[in-house]
Amino acid sequence: MVNIEIREKACRGCQICVDICPTDVFEFDEGGFIAKVKTVEDCIACLSCTYSCPSGAISQDNYHVVKNFYRDLNFSKRVEKFL
Repeated sequence: MVNIEIREKACRGCQICVDICPTDVFEFDEGGFIAKVKTVEDCIACLSCTYSCPSGAISQDNYHVVKNFYRDLNFSKRVEKFL
């Protein structure tokens, strides 16, 4: 199963992870003004939350790595000239 960690001191409360997650893994804690993991079992490890978090507060491990060329920054720089 995927492990998701949200570093509470780094979370800005922007809710981008809550909005971008396609499987509704996150919820927003209004009292603490931070994002929380609601259902880690639903995570498909698309890493959208990790890549879009402006403060870098989210990290994931224990997931199967699939090469997503559009998220591989080195690959994207090499093919940029063709776009």
